[in-house]
Amino acid sequence: MHDAVYLHIGNNFSVRTDSIVGIFDMDNTTVEKCTKTLLEKAEKDGICVYATEELPKSFIVTVRNGETRVYISQLAAYTLKKRLAAGGF
Repeated sequence: MHDAVYLHIGNNFSVRTDSIVGIFDMDNTTVEKCTKTLLEKAEKDGICVYATEELPKSFIVTVRNGETRVYISQLAAYTLKKRLAAGGF
């Protein structure tokens, strides 16, 4: 068994890298109706977690043990993807 690796997504929030389904840029993806619907449903279903009180720049979709979460972050998707490629931190 190996140790879990976490990705810091802002403030005091980190997610396990093996649970990440996708990292999405808020500006580029929320113009699509399906993305808006996904985020509205996540909010309504109580699975949306705000890792920021600032202007959100990205959202991260995770699935762990069958549970989906959508994390809203003030960090840019590019920054998070660079951190993920570097092994997380």
